[in-house]
Amino acid sequence: MQYFDFRSDTTTHPTEKMRQAMASAEVGDDVYGEDPTVKALEEKAADMLGKDSGLFVTSGTMGNLVAVLAHCARGEEAIMGTQGHTFLHEAGGVSAVGGVVIHTIPNQPDGTLALTDLKNALRNPDDYHEPTSRLVIIENTQNFCGGVPISLEYTESVAAFAREHGLLLHLDGARIFNAAVALGLPASKLVAPADSITFCLSKGLCAPVGSVLCGDKDFINKARRLRKLLGGGMRQAGIIAAAGIVALDEMVDRLAEDHRRAAMLAEGLRANGKVHLTKNSPQTNMIFFQLDESVALSMAEFLEAMKQEGVLLMDSGPGEYRMVTHNDISDKAVEVSLEAFRKVLN
Repeated sequence: MQYFDFRSDTTTHPTEKMRQAMASAEVGDDVYGEDPTVKALEEKAADMLGKDSGLFVTSGTMGNLVAVLAHCARGEEAIMGTQGHTFLHEAGGVSAVGGVVIHTIPNQPDGTLALTDLKNALRNPDDYHEPTSRLVIIENTQNFCGGVPISLEYTESVAAFAREHGLLLHLDGARIFNAAVALGLPASKLVAPADSITFCLSKGLCAPVGSVLCGDKDFINKARRLRKLLGGGMRQAGIIAAAGIVALDEMVDRLAEDHRRAAMLAEGLRANGKVHLTKNSPQTNMIFFQLDESVALSMAEFLEAMKQEGVLLMDSGPGEYRMVTHNDISDKAVEVSLEAFRKVLN
């Protein structure tokens, strides 16, 4: 049976051009700094984001972990949102591995962290009973607030706050190019205020593996050593880096198609009286929704019924579901999914 997989943009398959690039990639031992394709990817990523240097890592989780460890000493504190990926979905690695204290404050409905909450989260640097505040982490797009693109003006305000109080700013930009397309701004401009940025190649950009961490040269040199410490030194990694180069060359501008299809899907769901969109979605490529109270299906039953109709989606919390559009979701997939909703719910 053919399935249309709306669970996440991580389920994308590499394009034919990516497969060809991987098969013919020029490679070397990246641990020795000798893989030309990895070097080309890192340089391209850094250039696109307006940073000095880049570091190819296995995943966004590794990129965020390396960034936090590079910015913070053990016992220092990183402030982040209660709906942030680093807090929710990275296995507590910054604390378990790095000994970094996590201090969470609530994400606002628009995905931001209120500056007043950031200020109230600051520790007293003269009180040795308290950990030292060192880092702020924000996410763009903010996944679990609805795939919200975070504005440049807001990022600038957080960066100014961080500088005023001697903090650093890391941007979890797993889907930063979705934000750039949605806001009509270059990604380099959106991330300029941040000290470091991680973005994923294996989500909407469609590469099979990998993320890139970018920052200044000293930061990336430190991050490279930490990547090794974490077991992330790769050998002939150009085979997978080659797909990342194709992703950056060819898959950024087409993200607008994912946003268009998310809007198309949302319009169809609004017409179904038993589906209620949540989190002001869609704002990029994500749709969150709940079912009307009249629907006599448990979450597990609804997910299974949709699967039987060839549509895969995921639950995102009690009574809430998420669907994500991506390169493997066509107009036909949207039409099939809307018909599945009608059949299952009516």
